[in-house]
Amino acid sequence: MSEKTVHPETLAVHAGWNGDPATDACAVPVYRTTAYNFKNAQDGADRFALKKAANIYARLMNPTEDVLEKRLAALEGGAAALTLSSGTAAIYFSVTNIAETGSEFISADNVYGGTFVQFNTILPQSNNIHVRWTHLNDFAAVEAAINEKTRFIYVETIGNPALGVADIEKYAEVAHRHGLPLVVDATFSTPILEQPIKWGADVVIHSLSKWIGGHGAGIGGGGVGAGKFDWTQRGNPLYVEPDTGYHGIKWGEAIGKLAFITRLRTVALRNQGPTLSPDANWIFLQGVESLPLRIARHSENALAVAKYLKAHPKVAWVRYPGLPDDPSYALAQKYLPKGQGGMVVFGIKGGAAAGVKVADGLKLFTQLANVGDARSLVIHPASSTHSQLTEEEQIAGGLPPELIRLSIGIEYIDDILADLEQALALA
Repeated sequence: MSEKTVHPETLAVHAGWNGDPATDACAVPVYRTTAYNFKNAQDGADRFALKKAANIYARLMNPTEDVLEKRLAALEGGAAALTLSSGTAAIYFSVTNIAETGSEFISADNVYGGTFVQFNTILPQSNNIHVRWTHLNDFAAVEAAINEKTRFIYVETIGNPALGVADIEKYAEVAHRHGLPLVVDATFSTPILEQPIKWGADVVIHSLSKWIGGHGAGIGGGGVGAGKFDWTQRGNPLYVEPDTGYHGIKWGEAIGKLAFITRLRTVALRNQGPTLSPDANWIFLQGVESLPLRIARHSENALAVAKYLKAHPKVAWVRYPGLPDDPSYALAQKYLPKGQGGMVVFGIKGGAAAGVKVADGLKLFTQLANVGDARSLVIHPASSTHSQLTEEEQIAGGLPPELIRLSIGIEYIDDILADLEQALALA
């Protein structure tokens, strides 16, 4: 079957695997191996020189990993993918796979708290790579921030936790007009609700620990390369200049459109080791198979919760891109017509103290630092996931102190609403 003509629901089950030819096993095995046999010395040399596409060492590749990578690439409509040890590792190594020391990049400021600290503090301190912050969808500011040091533009499809929707097509137009790649974190939308590559994204990042895994059973990340960006452009020195760490190869010239994922695997995985274990890859393969069904239920339940909260007299405000009066509603209709995701955020009348009381009063909801689980989850981000930010940084990222973040699960909707009702009565 041609992956280009098959729907996502089918790709999620079949892409990248047609059984094990050695054993006729139908399900994907977990290949627990450190290394792979070379036929002879020349065979090993050809593999290391990238003259032959074959397994080299488990830090770089694994047959279980290969199936998940092919499945993710197929679902995103990309050319190739790579799994890494976590979502934040996928972000960090994607940045350092494009930007060299002394360079800059541009990011929307409504990103996940860990991403904010990575961009704002860690990258400048450890890599001398600096971010220029702009407000979401402020394209005049993006244009003004671009200079000769800029290497890429970064956004999240749906911001965490404020849920603003990025205008991917416009970001791609600006980036490509300046010869820059567009990097998109699509964790909150998943490839079922939005495929950023179709709108011009060049690299798509996922935290596999969220909806793709779907059961809170593993930590992992992934990156998908669109295979369309011209990495030989002068603004990409890591791909244009000889790589002294790998035989002087010029990645853009030698590998072409697959240069991003190939370099990410060969440089980051081989030498720095943010590898995802075969067991974790297998766990995420189980999640991918049911992703289309689950994300539809997540979105359906989340919209019902948002409508309920919107009408509740104790709720001060609600953000959900599927609500007609939400600031991101128009963009959500364009980019997320199949559903607007499983996240709802709201503020309770009475401020942060009342919000914490509601969070503590929920019984069906589990209070923990994760999203995208099959079960419903709740957290107060200002005191937890985004606590490393100053209050000013939190406000700038769309995170007021009273904000409560709900990750709506796949439970029966009446039970979810009943739990919210009893908890709101405590405020």
